[in-house]
Amino acid sequence: MSATVDIAFTLNGVETSIRVPVTMSALEMMRDALGLTGTKYGCGEGECGACTILVDGATVNSCLLFAVDCDGRDVVTIEGLAANPLGERLRASFVEHGAVQCGFCTPGFVMQSHHVLTKSPHADAEEVRRGVEGNLCRCTGYKKIVEAISAAERVG
Repeated sequence: MSATVDIAFTLNGVETSIRVPVTMSALEMMRDALGLTGTKYGCGEGECGACTILVDGATVNSCLLFAVDCDGRDVVTIEGLAANPLGERLRASFVEHGAVQCGFCTPGFVMQSHHVLTKSPHADAEEVRRGVEGNLCRCTGYKKIVEAISAAERVG
């Protein structure tokens, strides 16, 4: 039996408290304990970016982060970007530019794209490509994804 600990953090703008096993990943906590299934389990090794979340404004592969490491921090998942103007522009642009096929990688790409455009609001295509290079897509390729991210920035 794994030891458990109480943690408290801000999740998508809401103060959240939960008891978690010390061995639980942030990804498992989001999906299994908190019911936020927008963050996807891809490789489980930090290689694909499907599980990308924001922690204190930086992107993190949630499969590699222990849930206990969220304690006292500000965590944003894809669900947290729903009411965010840039998050909404990215969502609409991904759809408009055909950057979504199966959709499995999309939440991670949107999270990483949000981070890229927050850090560099006028990023050019090369900056966007470099900014999302840790996220993998097996369906669309990257041309439409980069176009969608770039277009979202221009609209804002």
